[in-house]
Amino acid sequence: MAATRFVPDRGLTVRMTVTMFLLGLVYVAFMAVLVALGVRAIAVLVVAAGLLLAQFLLSDKIALFAMGGREVSPQEAPELHGIIDRLSAMAAMPKPRVAIADTDMPNAFATGRNQKNSVVCVTTGILRRLDARELEGVIAHEMSHVAHRDVAVMTIASFLGIVAGLMTRFALYTGLAGGRRSNNGPPIGAIIFLVSGLVYAVSFLLTRALSRYRELAADRAGALLTQRPSSLASALTKISGEIARIPTRDLREAQPFNAFFFAPAVSGQSIASLLSTHPPLERRLEQLARISAALNR
Repeated sequence: MAATRFVPDRGLTVRMTVTMFLLGLVYVAFMAVLVALGVRAIAVLVVAAGLLLAQFLLSDKIALFAMGGREVSPQEAPELHGIIDRLSAMAAMPKPRVAIADTDMPNAFATGRNQKNSVVCVTTGILRRLDARELEGVIAHEMSHVAHRDVAVMTIASFLGIVAGLMTRFALYTGLAGGRRSNNGPPIGAIIFLVSGLVYAVSFLLTRALSRYRELAADRAGALLTQRPSSLASALTKISGEIARIPTRDLREAQPFNAFFFAPAVSGQSIASLLSTHPPLERRLEQLARISAALNR
């Protein structure tokens, strides 16, 4: 991966490495438990690996399809392409593909396994609500995710919780048929459910912690690239206020993609900070205020 002019974040790199290492340990232990219980886990591991590979390679297409986004040409969205052209030159990175999702929810996301296969998608709602400088701040934030490579890490980490559920179903429906079962033996089904639930909980908390930190890292990198942290702060404030006015049904439909959004698709403070995909708005604004003060000095 070629270096860019986005400020690197060692804390993010360390957290991504530790998260993937711990998730790997958790899933090795999970597999060991299944094997010890007599479950034929090899087949489900192959299926899960195939699904993970497909999601990793096709993450950009899957995300666009799920959000109803479509790629747009420079003729269709000249101002948006102009902003991304400028940011790509400033960051010394390949220009990502440009897409727009037709939804009133003001938001944006970036996805793709690397810089050459990335896409930045914004909603029609955010285009209507932000001015050019605010939109530039949001897109710089999203492009920094690609530069930091945390999009790929989050794609893998988020999928591992699904793998645990898939393995559990496979074990209960097929693996136990050839495993050790006796009337006087331990309740194998209950053990598998308990262990898989623990695996999912650990995976959930690890990915949430990484997700919150990566948003702060992207805010910092995007603000330093544009040298206008106040524009990003203004965009954050506007979007957070506008999301509260979006119908609850629309927010629920978007919540599965929270970890990849610029701002979380939740209303109010209904989700505990420990379970949130994003840090509190106040913390993000405080960081941007510190960056602004440092730049002014």
